[in-house]
Amino acid sequence: MARTALRLPTVLRTPLRRGRVEKTEPVAEPEPVVTEPVAAERKPLPLPIRLPIMLLAFVFMVAFAIALAKVTLEPSPASEALTHSNLRPGNSLKAYFDYGTVHDALKQIGGNVLLGVPFGVLVPVLAPRARGVLQVLFLTALVMLMVELTQGALITGRAFDIDDVILNTGGALLGWLLLGRRLGRAVHARRPKAVED
Repeated sequence: MARTALRLPTVLRTPLRRGRVEKTEPVAEPEPVVTEPVAAERKPLPLPIRLPIMLLAFVFMVAFAIALAKVTLEPSPASEALTHSNLRPGNSLKAYFDYGTVHDALKQIGGNVLLGVPFGVLVPVLAPRARGVLQVLFLTALVMLMVELTQGALITGRAFDIDDVILNTGGALLGWLLLGRRLGRAVHARRPKAVED
């Protein structure tokens, strides 16, 4: 008969020293290192291209400010009897459709939306810290709120209308979505944040 060798577990095969019992602890395997992909650094356009874009944006912003002042802050004595302040959102919009033609209502709404579009396009180019949608909307609402307050308090034949502020801010959102955020990223690229160890 052939003898078969018994295989002992590894723990039993290790020699023991006299008087001491050695305990063997399982060795933990090192955890695999998981690295997150780092977003590629976006580089802005070259300086010779960025400078004319920023200069052009500044010129447009000044021209827009002049046009905005002319359109919104010019007195209108003929319409003094027709004007009234509106503090309830949607009230003026309802009145446009109830008491005017659809064409006039769309013209009034479209005009107010178009007044806000330049903010959405130009603010991200001129102010690198205000490129986000919330910053653009906040700045637009703030400027338009000041314009409406000035109209209601100081300008003959003009009144404060919260619907105008809402429509102007909606126009800024439209401008930001269509062009502003892309231009802002091209002119002022963000660098990825360094990962702290």
